[in-house]
Amino acid sequence: MEDSGHCHGHASPMVGFAELVLRTVYCRPMTQASAISGLYIITTPHTAGRQALVAATAAALRGGACCVQYRDKSSDDGRRRQEAAELMAVTHRHGGCFIVNDDIELAAAVGADGVHLGRDDAPIRRARQRLGPHAVIGVSCYNELARGDWALAEGADYLAFGSAFPSPTKPSAVRADPAFLARARQRFDRPVVAIGGITADNAGLLAEAGIDAIAVISAVYDADDPEGAARELKAALG
Repeated sequence: MEDSGHCHGHASPMVGFAELVLRTVYCRPMTQASAISGLYIITTPHTAGRQALVAATAAALRGGACCVQYRDKSSDDGRRRQEAAELMAVTHRHGGCFIVNDDIELAAAVGADGVHLGRDDAPIRRARQRLGPHAVIGVSCYNELARGDWALAEGADYLAFGSAFPSPTKPSAVRADPAFLARARQRFDRPVVAIGGITADNAGLLAEAGIDAIAVISAVYDADDPEGAARELKAALG
């Protein structure tokens, strides 16, 4: 694959299956923040297995997703590494950015573009030390502007706030509505990502708030047509 202009090659030590998959030339952002724009999808374990998950992700990327976050909290390290490697390969074939949720060591093992950290995950500085200066590090900030200030001071590349709307994935999540997100966008000089309950019907409200990206799970992975769902979400952003 030719360099798309906003990406360039990157090497990371890998062994076994991951090494075979990652021989493909792939892309990473020219700057940490540049990849986080538009539609950001977060995986969920697929009831039909790994190949169905990879196929749904590829479809969403064809539909315009810019970033894939691999999120799997299970303890099956071998399966998680295999899935992460395959998902990263398909993400990079489509010119996207591949992020691992929470697990710094998994991100390092497969050579991911970065990691996303929550309140109870590893420190930002530890992730930076382990993954290097060019890694994309995102941080969940919930509905706390002060946490965004802290995260940027620690070296985060983008900030995620939510739940923007009532979320079927996390129904008890705190709310960060479009008015709050507009304040966050004005406050911070790094990408602001909205998450939680986002659909094609309400994404336009977030575009009006000026956010940089929307992060979705069920709106894509529960859809009968993930590619079509991704296109609708992209269109809703304008």
